[in-house]
This record gives sequence, structure tokens and C-alpha cells, in this order.
Amino acid sequence: MAQVPQTFFDALAVRTWCGLALTALGRAREEIDAINVYPVADGDTGTNLYLTMESAVAAVEAAFEGHEVGPGGPGGSGGAGKPSPADAARAMAHGALIGARGNSGTILAQLLRGMAQVLAADSDTAHTDGAGLRLAFRHAADSARQAVAHPVEGTVLSVASAAADAAETTDGGCGAVARAAYEGAREALAATPAQLAVLERAGVVDAGGRGLVAVLGALVETFTGEAPGAVPGRLPRVGHEGSGTSHARVDTGAGTAAPGGVSSPAHGDPRTGSLPLGAGEAAFDSGPAARTDALAAAATGPGDVDECADSPLEQDGPAFEVIYLLEAEDDAVDRLRTRLDGLGDSLVVVGGDGLWNVHVHVDDAGAAVEAGVEAGRPYRIRITHFGLGDVHTRGGERPPRERVQRAVVAVVPGEGLAGLYSEAGATTVLARPGEPPASGEMVEAVRRAHAREVVLLPNDADLRHTAAAAAEQARAEGIRVALIPTRSAVQGIAALAVHEPERRFDEDVVSMTSAAGATRYAEVALAERQSWTMAGICQAGDVLGLIEGDVSVIGSDVTAAAETVLDRMLSAGGELVTLVLGDEAPESIADHLEARVREGHLGVDTVVYRGGRQGALLLIGVE
Repeated sequence: MAQVPQTFFDALAVRTWCGLALTALGRAREEIDAINVYPVADGDTGTNLYLTMESAVAAVEAAFEGHEVGPGGPGGSGGAGKPSPADAARAMAHGALIGARGNSGTILAQLLRGMAQVLAADSDTAHTDGAGLRLAFRHAADSARQAVAHPVEGTVLSVASAAADAAETTDGGCGAVARAAYEGAREALAATPAQLAVLERAGVVDAGGRGLVAVLGALVETFTGEAPGAVPGRLPRVGHEGSGTSHARVDTGAGTAAPGGVSSPAHGDPRTGSLPLGAGEAAFDSGPAARTDALAAAATGPGDVDECADSPLEQDGPAFEVIYLLEAEDDAVDRLRTRLDGLGDSLVVVGGDGLWNVHVHVDDAGAAVEAGVEAGRPYRIRITHFGLGDVHTRGGERPPRERVQRAVVAVVPGEGLAGLYSEAGATTVLARPGEPPASGEMVEAVRRAHAREVVLLPNDADLRHTAAAAAEQARAEGIRVALIPTRSAVQGIAALAVHEPERRFDEDVVSMTSAAGATRYAEVALAERQSWTMAGICQAGDVLGLIEGDVSVIGSDVTAAAETVLDRMLSAGGELVTLVLGDEAPESIADHLEARVREGHLGVDTVVYRGGRQGALLLIGVE
């Protein structure tokens, strides 16, 4: 059935466009995945574009539903039962931003955001006509290019710029402008192999650009009621010089809707090509033979390094894709861009107004996440491993030894506790005073454990983000990892005490988590400087008793402060007290505290460990 055309870029046009674009990307998903060879030949560009647009559609639909049932219905800013054009455009941009997947999906989100900024601009002149659409195309193309750290021609950026250029030279309403932009984008797409050698060798056009052409085709259908014809994109067979080898041609128009809105059948479920967070499986999935040919051509062409020195192929590039949403100020994001640019490539940072979507390819995924932590609050962290199998064991090396089924990896604050944990079978990461471990150290410990399943104990509240990044990187390598958010080494001891490798993984994790959560923790330490605390003002050198991370006691004597802390903890009950002594704790403190427990708390046992140089004078746990 032909689409009823829209005249202006109002809220209904935004809704229609998003829905048609999602349908178009769903039809073309498998084809786009098959021609994905740049910047990494991981065969998921079509899926990522689809999921990004799906998030935009959901946000727009939510905006309409809110106006249909909310106070902004009849007589509201958007008219009876619908949002304003500005609200619909903002919803589209926000949905794409929070749901962006992959390099191309992140750039698409910025393109939609750039258009929305024009359509939703506060101005006396409405930007919902052809002139406004021309401005929107230009702003979208420019903002997307600015979001990419090192723009490369022959990519979706070139296609977007060509669309904006064509739109600027066209008069008329939204339909005429949209069609001109589409035609300009289609011509630019056909030229991408001449701009990027990796595409020419593979005999394909740019996958991200192909997706954008589909989105622009949906815009033409929105304003004219007619879907553009199939994109003529069959490239001539391309062979390596002197090799006599040729590669399958790829039709970049297959599956596009024909005039009148009749489409070819969809190729399966558009969502099945996406990997969930930390799935740790290879990003390739079975697909057309064209994918195999395209990837082979991209990987084996002569002169790969010379011809694409600034954009290496996946074999020579970083091992991980890292994506996360980030709440941060503009200045912090500027510093983040600089930091991430030094860690890897394919850096794209999109968004604004305090919310950003960060995408980068790196070898050290943990460092990329830690950079986000320094800039603001990262969340929805997704880490994908590009390689097939374990990147650290491939390349002709001898097969690795058989993995054990399960292991525990724990961060410990001192040599003494490291020995205790090791005796209990855990692989340890030593956290020296003032030197918290990086996520890379935790990942190396997970690899060293050489297990199919790993339970990770950070044993420090401040390491939760670092441990989460390490867990995701390990999952991306195919290891099943459960992170138990232990906040102290004494909670880790409680968890390790109930660990049973013979149980089912989920049952073991639940039991260990329960034991850790049932352990209250405290520490006695020396104040390093004057500070305001929950218990008042402390001076440098004062003895501090901290319960569950909050200062509850300020004193001058270590043993007296420890007594007060222990009494307060046991006032709520307890069955077992764990004391971990640091090197600088008084010699008699353990005997003194054990005697106090025996005298004042019948039925409570005490166990004492030597922690070595652990930072705190004393760690206390009460189970």
C-alpha cells in the first residue's frame, strides 16, 4: 500500500519517517551486514543501524502515546493528541542516542540529532518546510563529521555530505529536497569504492553509507508517498593484480522497496545479528557468500598497509569495540576525546546537553571505560571482542591447555591476604596502598585463572567500575564472569568460605553473594589530613574507625578505637568476627579484641589473619 505523503516536517512526518526507515533497514539488514568491511569487517553494520533506528522509533512512539493520554492532548502544543514537531524530533534524536550501536549506528544517531536541532530550534521561523529541511541536512552532515575524531572519505560521512550538498542546490518543498538529498547520497555511495581502497578490493560500497541511503529513501517515501527504486550498486568483479582471483559482486539495492511500496521479503529477524553485552561471541554470523568474499578481499589484498595506512584493517587494529552512555559536562568530554584518541581509533563521541554516546576501538577496553569514569558517569557499557576465539592464543601458537571449569579472582590489599586467598584456591590481584589495580590487571588475572567460569571479587567499593570493565572485557573473550560487588576483603573472605566449584554456577554465585552481603565490614586507619567526617572534624594522624565506609569513631588510641567499632558492630548481633591485622597494628590488639569478644559476646567466634602491608591498620568483619 502506498504511503500517504506528508507536506511538512511535522510530528506525524517524524513518526512516519522513523517507521519507514526501520522497515527499510530491516529489509536491508542482512545485505548491509554482508558488505561490512570497514572500519572492521565484523559483519554487523546493518544490524547496528537497525537497532539504533529501532530505539529512535520507540522514543517517538512513546512521545505520541504520552500526548494521547496526558494533559498535552487536545489543545496541547502539538495539536490534538500528538506532540509538537520539536518534541517529536527531540524524541527521535534522544532515542537514537541512547540506543546507538556500533560505529555507523553512533554516526546515524548524530545525523538524526543534527537534523533535530534544526527542526526543534527556538526561532520565529518554522523549520518544517523545504528550506528548513535543507538546513537540517547541512547541520546533520557537519555535526556528524565533527563527532568523528579522524573523518575518512568514502564512508557514511561522505554520503551524508553529498546529500546535504545536493539538498542545498534544490528549491521546492520537503519532497523535492528529500529526493535531491537521496539522489546525491546514492551517487556518493557509488563513488565510495574509489575513495577507500579496502572497499574497492572487496568489490563493495560502504556499508554505513548504504544504510544512510535506505534511511533517506524512507524520507522520500514520507514526503512523496513513493519509495525510490532499487539502488544500482552492482560493482564490477574486482581481482587482485596478478592473482587472477575475482570476488562476488554485491548488489547494494537488493531488498529495497519497489515503487508503490511493495517490498521484497525480509531476511529473517533483524535483531539476531546483535551481540548482547558481554556475550563474548564472535561478531560474525552466517550469511550470504558475498560476505565471505568481501571479508576475504578486505583481508588479503596486497598493499593493505600502504594503501590504508591511516585506517588499518581489523587484523592490525584494536581488539575491542567499547561503547557506553556518559553523563558528563562539555569540558570533561573534550578531555575524554583527547584521552581516547590516544588509546585507539574509530573514535566517535556524539550527544550533548550532559548526555553522550561514546564509541571507540581499543586494545585496552578497561582503560577506555576508566577514562569515562574520570569524565563523568558511564553506564550501559558494551564491550565487543572483534576476534574469533581468544585474541591472546591465536596466530599459529600451540593450542592452550584445557580450561578448568571455575575459578575465583580476587583483589586483595596485602601480601598476607594474598597468601590466604591463594591457599583457598583464588587467583589474586594485589592492591598496594595508594596503587589501586587497573582493569587490565584484573583481566590478566582472569586469563591466568584459565577457567570457563570466573567469580570476580573486587573487595573495594571504589573498584566497582574498574571491576565491571574487566568483567565485560573477559566476557567479550568468551569467559563467563560473575561480579560480586564485595566492598572489603573481609566480605571476600566470607564469600570464598562458601565457594563450592561442584555446584551449578548460578547457585554458587548466589551463595557467595549472600555470604558477602551478610558480612558487615569496618576498618581502623590513620587520617592523612584534616577533614570533615560524619563523626566530626578529624586532624592528620587521628585514628579513624570506619563502619561500612563511613567514619563513626575519631580517637587517638588504635586499640580503644577498634574496641568502640567492634562493640557497635556486635550490638546488631553476629556469629563470627574476622580480624585482619596490618603490619603497623599494635602487637597486642588481636589478643585484646579476642578477649573482649569472649567476655562480652557469648557464642561469637573470632578468627585472626595477618594482612601485611594493607593500608588500613585493621580490617574487621562481622558475619
